[in-house]
Amino acid sequence: MSDTKHISDLAERKLALDPTCSFIVQAPAGSGKTGLLIQRYLKLLARVKEPEEIIVITFTNKAVAEIQKGVLAALTQSSEISDNEHIKLTRKLASAVLKHDGQLGWQIVKNPTRLRIQTIDSLCASIVRQMPILSKSSSQMESTSDASDLYREAARATIGLVTRNNFVEQKDNVVVKDIEQLLVHLGNDVSRAEKLFVKILEKRNQWLRHVIGKGREELEKGLRSIRYEALKNVSNIYPESMQGELLQLVNYAGNNLKGRGSNLSISSYEELFAMPGCEEHDVDLWKDIAQLLLTKDGNWRKSLTKKNGFPSGNTRTQKKELVSWKERFFILIDKLKEDDTLRKWLHDLSRLPPPTYTNPQWEVLSSITRLLPYAVAQLKVVFKARGRVDYTEVMLGALQALGEFEEPTDLALGLDYRIQHLLMDEFQDTSVSQYELITKLTTGWELGDGRTLFVVGDPMQSIYRFRDAEVSLFSSARTKGIGNIKLESIVLRTNFRSQSGIVDWVNNTFSQIMLKRDECVSAGSVPYTDSVSIHEGLAGESVSIHPSFNENYAAEAKEVVDIVLRVRRDDPSATIAILGRTRKDLYDEIIPQLRKVEMPFRAIRIEGLGCRPVVQDLLVLTRALAHLADKLAWLAMLRAPWCGLKLADLSALFSVQTTPAVDIENPKENSLRKNHQTVWGVLNDDACLSAASADGVIRLLRIREVLGSCINNRNRQSLRAVVEAAWLALGGPACLKNDADFEDIKIYLDYLEANERMGDIYDLATFEEGLAKLYALPDIEANDTLQLMTIHASKGLEFDYVIVPGLGRKKRSNEKELLLWEEWSSILDDVKRGKNDLLLAPIKEEGAISDRIYLWLEKLNQKKESFEDERLLYVAATRARKFLHLMGSTALSVNIDGVLEPKEPAEKSLLSKLWPVVQPIFSKVAAQEKPLIGKRKIESQKEQAIDQSLRRLVSDWIFPSAPAHVKWRPPKENVCTQEIEFSWAGETARHIGSIVHRWLKYIAEDKIDKWDKDRIEKLHNIFRQNLLTCGMSGNNDEIEFAITRIKSALIHTINDTRGQWLLGPQRDAQNELYMTTVIDGDSVSLIIDRTFIGEDGLRWIVDYKTSSHIGTDIEFFLDREQERYCNQLNRYAVMISRIDSRPIKLGLYFPLLKGWREWVYKK
Repeated sequence: MSDTKHISDLAERKLALDPTCSFIVQAPAGSGKTGLLIQRYLKLLARVKEPEEIIVITFTNKAVAEIQKGVLAALTQSSEISDNEHIKLTRKLASAVLKHDGQLGWQIVKNPTRLRIQTIDSLCASIVRQMPILSKSSSQMESTSDASDLYREAARATIGLVTRNNFVEQKDNVVVKDIEQLLVHLGNDVSRAEKLFVKILEKRNQWLRHVIGKGREELEKGLRSIRYEALKNVSNIYPESMQGELLQLVNYAGNNLKGRGSNLSISSYEELFAMPGCEEHDVDLWKDIAQLLLTKDGNWRKSLTKKNGFPSGNTRTQKKELVSWKERFFILIDKLKEDDTLRKWLHDLSRLPPPTYTNPQWEVLSSITRLLPYAVAQLKVVFKARGRVDYTEVMLGALQALGEFEEPTDLALGLDYRIQHLLMDEFQDTSVSQYELITKLTTGWELGDGRTLFVVGDPMQSIYRFRDAEVSLFSSARTKGIGNIKLESIVLRTNFRSQSGIVDWVNNTFSQIMLKRDECVSAGSVPYTDSVSIHEGLAGESVSIHPSFNENYAAEAKEVVDIVLRVRRDDPSATIAILGRTRKDLYDEIIPQLRKVEMPFRAIRIEGLGCRPVVQDLLVLTRALAHLADKLAWLAMLRAPWCGLKLADLSALFSVQTTPAVDIENPKENSLRKNHQTVWGVLNDDACLSAASADGVIRLLRIREVLGSCINNRNRQSLRAVVEAAWLALGGPACLKNDADFEDIKIYLDYLEANERMGDIYDLATFEEGLAKLYALPDIEANDTLQLMTIHASKGLEFDYVIVPGLGRKKRSNEKELLLWEEWSSILDDVKRGKNDLLLAPIKEEGAISDRIYLWLEKLNQKKESFEDERLLYVAATRARKFLHLMGSTALSVNIDGVLEPKEPAEKSLLSKLWPVVQPIFSKVAAQEKPLIGKRKIESQKEQAIDQSLRRLVSDWIFPSAPAHVKWRPPKENVCTQEIEFSWAGETARHIGSIVHRWLKYIAEDKIDKWDKDRIEKLHNIFRQNLLTCGMSGNNDEIEFAITRIKSALIHTINDTRGQWLLGPQRDAQNELYMTTVIDGDSVSLIIDRTFIGEDGLRWIVDYKTSSHIGTDIEFFLDREQERYCNQLNRYAVMISRIDSRPIKLGLYFPLLKGWREWVYKK
């Protein structure tokens, strides 16, 4: 496409470069927003003394990189010649910067870090680092984008306060009473309470300022304010010319309802002479008017009955009079239909919240608002303990460090002095907290002092409510400015991206979808702004609508693939994007169809890592090895491709477990066999294996051999090492289909390593929840010409062809929140003074029908989501340069003439937004598709059939030999520490030793001074889980005995002076150090329990022994143990001496005995 039209907003673009003025720029899709921001930045750079005086902030690292790249490209290419007017201007501005740079000696091209282009999170972090005490945040803490585990820990700690002795003993403790009241309110569902706390803690920056110090009178004032505003909206919008007619109709209906038991207030008036006002006593009358004009579901009335005050009449005169009144009524309705906003606002009156809280509502609301700050305090404790914070905490810390508007801190004043110009990209996605940050950073700015604020964005593309974006802030900033700064408004209209056919269609369509004026600003409505393309139209349909019916998504997916194949044939170099509202819209149907035709594509954060079969197999292997009693995982692992056991064999094996063969000669063996509690136990019972087929036995014996070795060394290596070794030995790599599978395996193993603790996974649900948030890598062999992504991910991108399927899919409903809140005219009016009305509503009581205040706030949120859906659709439609394809499905019905016609789409679907425009197209296609509907449904069902074929290695698969050029020498079989120590011990002793070793390692790494007897006693259930994970299947008494020994070993160690020295802070300390070397010509791998450099400068090598001794001669026993393990530790010393020349001392520590033996290693 070539530029053939004049740039209509050239004057506005030049004005935006005025370095002396502050601006707010609305830049619709394709208008060159980033380019304009770069030009202004270059203009300012040529005027300041230091580059650091200008700050550019945006929201993502990707956007930062794009702006930095654009600035540096302009600077490095400033001398190059171009015919493009925009590029010419950019290079001219860059030349001025380089001249200024030369005069001041910046050398900015060589020192690009002096360009302060950063994310808003980065800016907040830098503020916190400068004032860590005032911000009450640790500048050393790691920031994380996923803090769900920290929220959960804080939620459990908060709810758990009710069971803590020191709280329960205080019978009048307010916190305990509040928790108890909340739990009763939630039906004593502790799990639900925890989830609600987790969800609300993530959003604490939105409600924290609201829940402290708010009294009942103040909040009920907010309720009345809402009711007043609703009446005012309807009163203002109702046409003055039709008020008289409405009053006559109301009086007529009211007179007819008198004495008939009607609950409508209009029946109690003699006659109305004026429209109702906006006061509290006018609410019922307005509701009656709405009920007269609208049906229960909010549509204009199409019929009237005596219940509405229009009785049929008994005489001819009465009937004639009724006809006249009805005619007048429906003439009025036809006139009112011209403004759908009036209908919506009238309908909203029926859902108004009450003017006051009930006492039970207020009691639970009070409990919640008292508990939430306590939960935040618990979260801060968790942050400090874990050394991690979320970005919300960083933002709150930055705001605190800057002080209040009336009393800024020294840091705020310092920043105010240093920052001369502030530029903000994507301003439409600003949250209230971020808006407050900008306001605080510019508090001291005054008109004419040379400092400027430049914010640019497009409210029509605000689609991040889930990230707290508040689009109404854009409108507020445009009309009232930000803080003390008045902003001159600029609206860009030129579209440099799309051909005119697409731009014209978007203009025509979205002018009908989006409100034409700033109505419902607080609910997020945005008026549409037209654009003008500089490109000529292309031949053919610029925007194609592809209807389908009855949720036939398989047929829709096939059509998507057909379009892709057609484009590939006709325009091979074109870029194509398939955009979905959700990942599921793309993953379920479209990706399988693309793979079916072997079409390479890149799916950007679409396929969940946990959904990939290779990762699912690895997950069940992990679960099986981590917990020998996880029967489901073991059975799934036996079905995985590396084993591929048939269902018949699985059934046969476990029917044997249930009814074992009787051994007459050895009745004790019968008892043991009956008590097999793990699949691993069955695999080690040859009598059980005999029930499987010959093929099954071959497979199981190989599995048993491989996993036996892994399980024996399970507790002497990290879980990642054990799982990876098992997967390799089982033949996992031979089961992979491509390189992408291998990359997925690596991501999973890295995730496992990062989340295991002491070689175990203690919270499997949390582990799998985190795994569900990871995504498989895109196909590394595919190029960028065909990409699949969500609409959200496509924002800021452009493609030649865009396909948007699944428009008919209904959006999933939101989960309930513990607390809903809404502020009216707060930050939107005056962020400094904070004048606002506030509404809070607690979640409804378990079993209750509804809560009108909570329900009203839910409806308000739904309205906000509905407005955002309009903008989401706009973003999708404006990604295309050449052609746009929109696809949606709706149900069919038969009209009174027997003709098929499409039903209205689901209310929460994107197709419902487009319906006024596309309905004629759907109606036309519906008639043509009539004979094919039944057939298509059957084909769709066939397509959705699940592939249940078993993919597996051959039964006699063996590990492949090394390539001929690789010289392989089998290692000498090593005897590991655990095998030496427990070679003589029973199963229970082995498990006790393994678990004690792991916990000693953890205590040393966690700092021993954090540990005491009480903390260890509280781990009772975790020790039980450890034992079960190891496969211990004894009776409860045996398990309790083992737990007691574990606790004794750990308590003895932390209370023993020697133990405190061993586990305390030491130089160059290592725990469970895995080392491999060559000794006497053989490869040897060993694990050293603990090694460090002591204060005496000696290298210490220590091994823990959980041996116990009954009797009085303990010293003799310890001497004998030293003799037993002397060679083992000497071998450790040989290995260490090769990398450390220090003298070495060896030691044995016996936790159960507080015993100690040491000696000097002699070479």
